[in-house]
Amino acid sequence: MAARRGVPPEVLSGPWRPLLVQPPLAELLGDPLVDAALLEMGRVLPPRIALHSLRTFLLADARARVRGIGYDRAGLLAAAVFHDTGLTGGAGRVRGGFPGRSAESLDRFLAGHGVDDGRRGTLTRAVREHMRPVPARDAGPEARLLHFGAWLDVTGRGGRQVPGERRRLAELAPTPWFAVSFSARVAACAVRRALPAR
Repeated sequence: MAARRGVPPEVLSGPWRPLLVQPPLAELLGDPLVDAALLEMGRVLPPRIALHSLRTFLLADARARVRGIGYDRAGLLAAAVFHDTGLTGGAGRVRGGFPGRSAESLDRFLAGHGVDDGRRGTLTRAVREHMRPVPARDAGPEARLLHFGAWLDVTGRGGRQVPGERRRLAELAPTPWFAVSFSARVAACAVRRALPAR
């Protein structure tokens, strides 16, 4: 992959490189919000969670393409990068558990990059609610797509909607036994107390 203007070399050389060359991601490189989110990803996420975050975006994008769903591509990539940041580090408890911490981190990041309140609200809601068993009825496309991609990558749920895509991405950027290690990490964060009220 040729270096793109504004994309730091360290972003292009991580274990996620095979995913960054996939067209839905490669097309976004050079967007200031995307480049900043990817740089932050390399800084704050362990490689296995970073790979999950990128696969989440690619699976969400695949579903959007199959269904003809329009959505905020750069915003969803940022949300995917931040959706599990609350599982890392020693941040204190906040309302909403790790999804709430992740949403707060995303909100600070977006505010720091001049994203308006409406767009920030949409994207942080998607992150805050991504652990619900099903998206809320009034959830927008970003929330539904983030939910779809995250759950498909970890559990396989929804795989028939984008046949073979989960396996293909897992082969490009494998994280063996990811579902088991991820579930243990989530359990340690007491996710049951973190689920939003219905």
